[in-house]
Amino acid sequence: MTVTRNTALVAGERIARYGFGNGHPFGYDRHEVFIREVEREGLRDQLAWLAPREATYEELASFHTKDYLARVQVLSARGEGYLDAGDTPAFRGVYEAAAAVVGASLVATEALMAGEVQAAFVPIAGLHHARRDAAAGFCVFNDCGVVIEQLRRRFGLTRIAYVDIDAHHGDGVFYAFEDDPNLLFADLHEDGRFLYPGTGAAEETGRGLAAGTKLNIPLPPGADDAQFYAQWERVEAYLRAGQPEFILLQCGADSLKGDPITHLSLTEAAHAHAATRLRHLSRECCAGRLLALGGGGYNRHNIARAWVRVLQAFIEVR
Repeated sequence: MTVTRNTALVAGERIARYGFGNGHPFGYDRHEVFIREVEREGLRDQLAWLAPREATYEELASFHTKDYLARVQVLSARGEGYLDAGDTPAFRGVYEAAAAVVGASLVATEALMAGEVQAAFVPIAGLHHARRDAAAGFCVFNDCGVVIEQLRRRFGLTRIAYVDIDAHHGDGVFYAFEDDPNLLFADLHEDGRFLYPGTGAAEETGRGLAAGTKLNIPLPPGADDAQFYAQWERVEAYLRAGQPEFILLQCGADSLKGDPITHLSLTEAAHAHAATRLRHLSRECCAGRLLALGGGGYNRHNIARAWVRVLQAFIEVR
């Protein structure tokens, strides 16, 4: 029997190098924990495996400022110091490791735009806090932002949807496109009054020409699957009205119960639900082009289970 591999997984040593050492919540082991779960669930032969590459300077500069890229290059060569106020330490080769994360997301994007697959997943990706001119919250380069810029500049798309279910608000994406009415933005996250980065209030709906076009949905600490499902209906209605040409899902697993640095109480079923519903929606409005990025998550069991459930949802919806 021929297996049709409609889902790509971009994984490998290049993106596994993106981490901040033993003892840091964003450690190097996150990649391997996930890959072991993929193998345990017997998914290997159902996936199209793609290798990461480093993003070029020009690709990075489509989102980030040249001054910031130069600063990362200097600290990467020096191998010490912090790239932000204290969350994101520099290490020797951090520029190349972060560029590989962006490159992995671009490899997935290229496969989707070529019609080689209809859905793709990158585990070490979704670095949604990095700003155009600065690192933040364990995020050096914002692969989400680079993908959005490249979809527009290289592929000519205009209506792109960014959906974020990480416990932390995707501030690096939101503020980069806050005044852009063509970037659909829907973010379910823990209320910023209780969690970094302290943003994403319901009243933040865009500004200028984009006023009223963004959807931020803060959830109270302890919010469970039932509360997530109730709010998800708003996300789906928002996306369907916007008719995107491409959907990005940042599916951080730190929104699951038991994460050491957040306070939500979702289960892996919430991630499966979001992935399944977006898979159906992507087939309706954007030729099945759906890219999921792993994002945060610091309980290793939760990472493995939530991300595998996303992959399974992608595989099962044909």
